[in-house]
Amino acid sequence: MTFRELHDGALPLLLPNAWDVSSAIAFFEAGFPAVGTTSFGVAAAGGVPDGRGSTRESTRALAHALARLPVYLSVDVEDGYSDDPDEVAEYVASLGVAGVNIEDSTQGRLVEPAAHAAKVAAVKARNPDVYVNARADTYWLRQDATLSATLERAAAYVEAGADGVFVPGVTKPDELRELAVNVPVPVNVLVIPELTLPHLADLGIRRVSTGSLPYRAALDTAVAVATAVRDGQVPPTATPYPVHQERLLKYTRGD
Repeated sequence: MTFRELHDGALPLLLPNAWDVSSAIAFFEAGFPAVGTTSFGVAAAGGVPDGRGSTRESTRALAHALARLPVYLSVDVEDGYSDDPDEVAEYVASLGVAGVNIEDSTQGRLVEPAAHAAKVAAVKARNPDVYVNARADTYWLRQDATLSATLERAAAYVEAGADGVFVPGVTKPDELRELAVNVPVPVNVLVIPELTLPHLADLGIRRVSTGSLPYRAALDTAVAVATAVRDGQVPPTATPYPVHQERLLKYTRGD
């Protein structure tokens, strides 16, 4: 299957989001055919805030490092790291990936739909085979967070050539259904704990991203290990060291 065809299954494509090589390898070993990256995880691992354009080079370096894994890779490029559509298109071309997420906000504020649509159009013109998932941040930022405004943005991005539309923060089943019915490309949402993949499939959702949840959960587990030992409790179990070491050896050998 191509990356695009993975969005056409009976269930939504579940895209786990990695923040480094080891997390991507772990997702691959777990059987996921495609892996995304999380800009929050990449930023936080480097000690900088998300959404401030600071992950441009670390994201590119991670994309290049993951190129040897036999999975489709979709990269979170924040807002494209530039206001210039052509610069965004060239940046995407430098990644060598199957897909990208590009968000319509900069430093926590929505941008005009036409400006984001111009980026989408430029990226598709320069990279016709890259799956462009245009992210509408209306619900995520609680700015203009209405279904009608979100659909207007989605329509502009689809017209510009977006292959999918990502609406993080929307969780109500009726709104999810309306998005899926009215957006003519696959709709992507974040994990919604109370809605299973079959339920989301029934609502018409075609892709579900874990976002930064695995990274945040990993931090919580790391703290739980240390506090359990400190408090005289049994720490959580983990995949043995030799297994992780062998995965990294295989990765470095290109197996």
